[in-house]
Amino acid sequence: MALPKLTTPTYELELPSSDEKIKFRPFLVKEEKILMIAMESGKSPDIINAVKDIVKTCTFDKLDISNIPMFDVEYVFLRIRSKSVGEVSKLKLLCPDDKKTYADVEVNLEDVQVQVGDDHTNKIELGDGKGVIMTYPTIDSFSETGIQNITAKNMLDVIGTCMLQIYEDKGEKVYEAKDQTKKELNDFIESMNTGQFQKLQKF
Repeated sequence: MALPKLTTPTYELELPSSDEKIKFRPFLVKEEKILMIAMESGKSPDIINAVKDIVKTCTFDKLDISNIPMFDVEYVFLRIRSKSVGEVSKLKLLCPDDKKTYADVEVNLEDVQVQVGDDHTNKIELGDGKGVIMTYPTIDSFSETGIQNITAKNMLDVIGTCMLQIYEDKGEKVYEAKDQTKKELNDFIESMNTGQFQKLQKF
């Protein structure tokens, strides 16, 4: 005699980057097991792959995880987690005052939102008709470059992976960033003045 099939609820959310509505479901025990094994390994590639697999499966294979912005993946994962384990997550945060004491903090994951400023744009004007068109980092752009945390040392590499096009003459002449070497992109970024570089960092 066959065992009964369990039903799983379906929810809907809007992707922060595009306002596209997608359906998702909570993760199941088999997916939670994948995540736990990855967390136990402590290896970033294992954790990234587990998150990618869970988000892809729980959104019914409707998302191209490798090509959507990293913040979309993080947002969707938080929504999946909130419906799977619970909306409130308990964290221990290091107090900035003494850098020794930890405080217990509860965060409602349903309240977490992606913040976008009114003046936000992916077109960065550098002056004299020159500029850069930026793209958001993806989960793969971090794993492919081996960058796990943004530091002063790898900042240029991170920004380089986010450059889509470089233009001059107000867009009459366009250079595709993917056609340039890492050194060429780094040299271009290093030739900027502080104000120009801060615009890229802000993005």
